[in-house]
Parts: sequence; structure tokens; C-alpha cells
Amino acid sequence: MNDTPAASGGALHPAKAAYRFTLLIFVALLTFGSYFAYDSIGAIENVLIQALHLGSGTIGGLYSAYSLAAIVIVFFGGILTDKLGVRRASMLFSGLVVLGALIVALAKSGPMLFAGRLVFGAGSESLVVAQMAFMSKWFKGKELAFAFGVSLTVSRLGTLFSFNTEAMIANYFGHYRYALWAALLLCLVSLASNLAANLMDARGDRILKTPPAGGGDKIVLADIKAFKPSYWYVTLLCVTFYSAIFPFTALSTHLFATKWGIPDTAAGSGGFLAQVFSSFFHMFSTAPGITSIVIFASMVFAPFAGRLVDKVGRRATLMLIGSLILIPAHLVIGLTRLYPAYPMIALGAAFVLVPAAMWPTIPLLVPKDKVGTAFGLTTMIQNIGLALFPFLNGRLRDLTGTYTASAVMFAGLGVAGLVFAVLLKRADRKEGGTLERPQVKAT
Repeated sequence: MNDTPAASGGALHPAKAAYRFTLLIFVALLTFGSYFAYDSIGAIENVLIQALHLGSGTIGGLYSAYSLAAIVIVFFGGILTDKLGVRRASMLFSGLVVLGALIVALAKSGPMLFAGRLVFGAGSESLVVAQMAFMSKWFKGKELAFAFGVSLTVSRLGTLFSFNTEAMIANYFGHYRYALWAALLLCLVSLASNLAANLMDARGDRILKTPPAGGGDKIVLADIKAFKPSYWYVTLLCVTFYSAIFPFTALSTHLFATKWGIPDTAAGSGGFLAQVFSSFFHMFSTAPGITSIVIFASMVFAPFAGRLVDKVGRRATLMLIGSLILIPAHLVIGLTRLYPAYPMIALGAAFVLVPAAMWPTIPLLVPKDKVGTAFGLTTMIQNIGLALFPFLNGRLRDLTGTYTASAVMFAGLGVAGLVFAVLLKRADRKEGGTLERPQVKAT
């Protein structure tokens, strides 16, 4: 068989850039539906509480259930990715996402909602691990940071649309369950994208005669001890950084409404799509809109930041800068009355820099056959923070009656992240400076 690019379809040959970037589209869509569904319950929180007679803290509990499932499952999801191969593992995780979204959509009680979120969390975070393994396989040594940036953009687009459309879907169709069915539908779209990615990946392996990603014979947990110190600093920075972002955005809409009197919605007219666009255009004048500035910034600029990382390197330096930005941004929100859109823009900048530099770093620090395990371990530890800090934030809010102590706590996480970033730069120098070097030549 002649496997030259010309004989195999020219630009459609797996060795060509056009092929891997087409594959990237499907890989990026793997998590679009799950990100949309993740925040769908928060977007229709008030309606869910009234319709199912839930306690006021139930929605927060549903987010915690998701994180707890991720803590238990996601590390083993990484092992499964290494053991089964990324294709079979990703389809398994997509199936769990769809099943969890279905249970949530059918739920008629709090316990059934919790069951759905547990199944959903077990699949969703593990699917992220499989997605990262896909990108590491096809883009390591090429445009890896850019690929991660594209996937972040597509994922954050799911979050942005969830916050800005789910309540409108429920109102437009006259029942909250339609919003949950919409989330399930998008999870099915992501499942179809996963199937397409699997087919392209399998074709690439067949033509290029490369072994499937993550097909190691045996996973030995003791191998984790051999991970470099720089890997552990990246993981600890991941925990502190994400714990200073997501638990904060979970409360910020209420904070902006109570402290600054910013309305929840903007006046709008016209049909459903007109109201959706109106919501986006008034992003800086509504409390949910200001909250979504962080997500919007990441969605728009992540690919550009990823491309910058590929060309200039400086991964540890960019993580240090991003962690530093967190500190004044949180303190300004908590201690001053400056209009919150401005510090939220700063948080958005941090949320562009750090993930774009951080996630593509991991494949550079661990053996090729342990990439799935490394991503899984990092994501598992990350979710420990995402389960703990919403609880701590709630306790501080109850004890003090304000969000000031919470803002100081989040700024403290920025300080901790800054320390880990400094330690990362020092460790990287001792290990040869891999993280500060570019992966592709500047053009």
C-alpha cells in the first residue's frame, strides 16, 4: 500500500497540518456539551428550587457532588485513558456524560438530581483528561499550547451560552425541563464529535502506523513518585488558581447585585435570539454579564495566548504573572467600591494566561505513556480545591455577613499560586529549562 500524502488524499493525509487541525475541531467539541450542562443547573437555580421544592443550598450541593465524583473517578479515568487507549476511554466517558445529563433532565426530586450529577461528574472530568491526551498525541512538539487554547475557547463557549440562554429557554418554552433537555442535546452533539474524532484518530494510526495513544501494558501507581518536582508545582498551582476563579464566579453575581446594586438582566425585546444577543451586548451592565467577563476573555483570547506560548515558551513566567494578577483583582473587589467590571477584566487576563501556559506544560514533564495519568492526577487534585473552597466561602459569608473575608481568601490563593510559580521556575532551571523554551519556531 502506498501511504504517501499524495496517494492518501494530499492535504487529508494524517501527516498534514490540515488533518490534525480538522481533528482538533472535533476534539475541542468533546467538552462543549458537558461545559454547557455543568452550569445549566446554576443558570436556572431559582426555578429548580421552586419547582422541585429544594433547599436554598441544594444547587451548591449539586456542584459539590460533581466535584466529589470527579475526585474519586478522574484519577482512575486518567489510568483508563492510559490503559484502554484514548479512543475507547473517551467514548466511555462521553457515555457517562450523556447518561448523567439524562438523569438530571428526568429528575423529579433532589436525590435523583444528585445521582445524575454524580454520574455526570464521573464522566465529564474524565472526558477532559481524554481530550488532553488526544491533543498531546497530535500536537506535542508542534502547536500544543494553541490546540489547548482552541479547546478552552470551545469549552468556555459552552459555559457562556449556558449562563446566557438556559433561563431564556425555560421561559420561552414555559418549563424549566426544556433547559435541561437542551443541555442533554448538546451532550449528544459532543458524543457525535467524539465519534468523529475517534474515526480520524484511528485512520491516522492506520496510515501512519503509529501505536494508539495511551496503550501501555500496565499502570504502576508507584511510577507517580518518579514525576518531576516541576510537575507537582504545576499541579499545586493549578489547585490554587482554579480555586480562586470558579468558587468566586459562583458567588460573584449575587455579590455584584448586593454590593453595587447591578441588575440581573438587561431590558430586552423581540424574539428568543434577539434576547440572547441583547444579553451579550449588555455584558458590562448586568451582574451575570460581569461575572461572565472572565469566561468571555478566556473564550476569545485563549487560542492567541496558546500560540504565543508555542512561539516564545516562558510557561513558568506566564503562570507567575497570572497568579500575581489574582491578588490585586480580588482585593479591589473585596475592599473597594470600584466598578467590578474592571477587576473582572484583570481576572479574565489571568484566566487567559495561566491555563494557556499550564495545561500544555504537563506533557513536557512526564513520560509519554503516563500523560493520561498525569492529567488525571492533576484534575483530581484540582477538584479537591473546587469542592473545598465553595464550602469555605459559604462559611465565611455566614460568619461575617459580607464577602470581604472571601475576597481576602481568594487573594491568599493568588499568593500561594505565586509561591508555587516561583518554585516552578527554580525547579525548571534545575531540570534543563524545558518550560521556558518554545515548542515551535517563530515565523
